[in-house]
Amino acid sequence: MPLKIIDRYIISKFLGAFVFTILLFAAVAVSIDISERIDDFLEHSAPVSEILSKYYLNFVPYIIFFLSPLFIFIAAIFFTSRLATRSEIIAMLAGGISFYRLLLVPYFISAVILVAVQLYANHYFVPNANKIRFDFEDKYVKKKTGATNRNVHMQIAPDTYIYTETFSARDTAGRNFTLEKIINKQIAYKLRAQSLNWIDSTKQWRLQNYVAHSFNDLKETIRAGEIMDTAFNLKPSDFQKKVNLKEAMTTPELKLFIEEEKVKGAPYIEFYQVEQHRRTAVPFATFILTIIGFSIAARKVRGGIGLHLFVGIAISSAYILLLQFATTFATNGNLSPLLSVWLPNALFAVISLILMYKAPK
Repeated sequence: MPLKIIDRYIISKFLGAFVFTILLFAAVAVSIDISERIDDFLEHSAPVSEILSKYYLNFVPYIIFFLSPLFIFIAAIFFTSRLATRSEIIAMLAGGISFYRLLLVPYFISAVILVAVQLYANHYFVPNANKIRFDFEDKYVKKKTGATNRNVHMQIAPDTYIYTETFSARDTAGRNFTLEKIINKQIAYKLRAQSLNWIDSTKQWRLQNYVAHSFNDLKETIRAGEIMDTAFNLKPSDFQKKVNLKEAMTTPELKLFIEEEKVKGAPYIEFYQVEQHRRTAVPFATFILTIIGFSIAARKVRGGIGLHLFVGIAISSAYILLLQFATTFATNGNLSPLLSVWLPNALFAVISLILMYKAPK
């Protein structure tokens, strides 16, 4: 059998196994999610058309690409194990095809295709899908607690902090607003206002019944008035930031957001930097997991596909768990965000080389 035919055969079967795996898991995930969400859908009278088009059509890509390392590894294990069980790999090796050529051409071509799809999905497609899904959840799933935030504390610059007793996203207005500028651990400027409103036409904040205190050594200057229009490093949307915000931003939007947060001196920037690097690191794990999957499943053993799948699920689960641990150390410890998401890849790359070296050839 010519090599090109073998390559096409392996590529089509590998990708076919991947598609079969994600469809199977997606069906299970959707079934579980429906059982959990059905009460919310009925309670908020969510239209069936929107449930399908705005929620599940965008939920499926999220769950697929979130667990893509697991799906790819299982696909590689499942397909390769079937080849080994039917002695097709033995026949290929006996026919003069080297072990490394078999791995580096058809398997790596398949991996390149999957990596390219994942990179586009992680950086652009899934975040845009999440925006639609989150909007649907805000409207029909999450319990309505009102659009008013209370007791908001926020850092808007390295030395500037703001506080509002309440802020309503509905009319972009706040009550009992305070701004403090601290230099060398001392208050240099303090501004208080009974209310603030966002003026969209001028992109400024309007303060009412304000009092401003300026401190210069022992001298204090007080300025008061009824209305003052001014600009801060603050937008109405800043009051509505959510934990899942990072998942609904494309990578260019996420990079811009991180730069803005750095200017503000905001804490927990690592949380968003981890997400930025994860979108690239996880797809490249496909190459590593493909090598591991092929090296494990290429050997014909007693127990066949069942044993290979068990080992495959265990290893891919260990990768995902290690990635979560590294992410936790980056967001709550001193580990670099870049290092945290690439460290599992480095560790499993060493494991893949050892398994590839020891695999029967």
